[in-house]
Amino acid sequence: MIASAVTELAPVVGTSAACAALDVSRATHYRQRLGPRLGPPAPRPTPARALSPDERAIALETLHSERFADSAPAEVVATLLDEGTYLASERTLYRILAAESEVRERRAQRRHPAYAAPELLATGPNELWSWDITDLRGPVKWSRYKLYVILDVFSRYVPGWMVAHRESAALAERLFAETCAKQGIVRDTLTVHADRGSSMTSRPVALLLADLGIAKTHGRPHVSNDNPYSEAGFKTLKYRPGFPDRFGSIEDARAFCADFFGWYNQEHRHGGIAMFTPADVHHGRATALHGLRSGVLADAYAAHPERFVKGPPRAEPVPTRVWINEPRREPAGV
Repeated sequence: MIASAVTELAPVVGTSAACAALDVSRATHYRQRLGPRLGPPAPRPTPARALSPDERAIALETLHSERFADSAPAEVVATLLDEGTYLASERTLYRILAAESEVRERRAQRRHPAYAAPELLATGPNELWSWDITDLRGPVKWSRYKLYVILDVFSRYVPGWMVAHRESAALAERLFAETCAKQGIVRDTLTVHADRGSSMTSRPVALLLADLGIAKTHGRPHVSNDNPYSEAGFKTLKYRPGFPDRFGSIEDARAFCADFFGWYNQEHRHGGIAMFTPADVHHGRATALHGLRSGVLADAYAAHPERFVKGPPRAEPVPTRVWINEPRREPAGV
């Protein structure tokens, strides 16, 4: 037994050294030496300096009073001292509250609603749009221009954008009206998704979308993954070679964005859509191009099959389903 070994060695080297040599704490040694405890521990006696039951009741009643219901014990002690009264120390007041299971927020607290992750599916163009606003730095410190971008989640095509001096619900409303007209949006066929910025949740935008028969959804607060396609589009913009640290004027910003979105829609080979351009997918040309790619690969395999050690190559098809927060699939048998 550890206690007996320590007891034998302690007279020679001392208890501390014996415990250290045997890699056992002194508390364990003393506890084992005393043997098992019989019955429950003796109740701790009440100190003579403790508050009387009447004094505890008065202190608790004071803490529960309307005057101090929203105050911490430190504030209660300080306030009463200024009035020439002393009930107990701050620590004693905390012990009294702890005995009543009241060491918590005693005020009525607003409870934020539990936001569910949006689960949105697009199976074709103009079914699901994502939109957001980002800053473009102006010519001097603290100057900013606002870039509004609407992006089709399925095709990654940008059907509408705008650079303005400020963030405004009225400007967003105008952008949506023009973009929906240009795309020929039919009622009850489109959902628009955004984060919870002031313009995104504004009443004018909500009324416009309702008038156009467009559903709207919002991501959870402070969760950028709920709007991933807009965030990825802004990263492509700001990491594009030639993107300036600052724009000399709003005209410069608009000219750069016009060039960028022309390239992005018509020339950019997007990894999320099998390296087709957003315009190819948005306007339905991707299926024919996929067939062309498949034919070229088949000819290459027929000419030199030895070069394709894994078998005939296949062209990657365009995804037919694009999700924002795809629902989790439970494993079979669960």
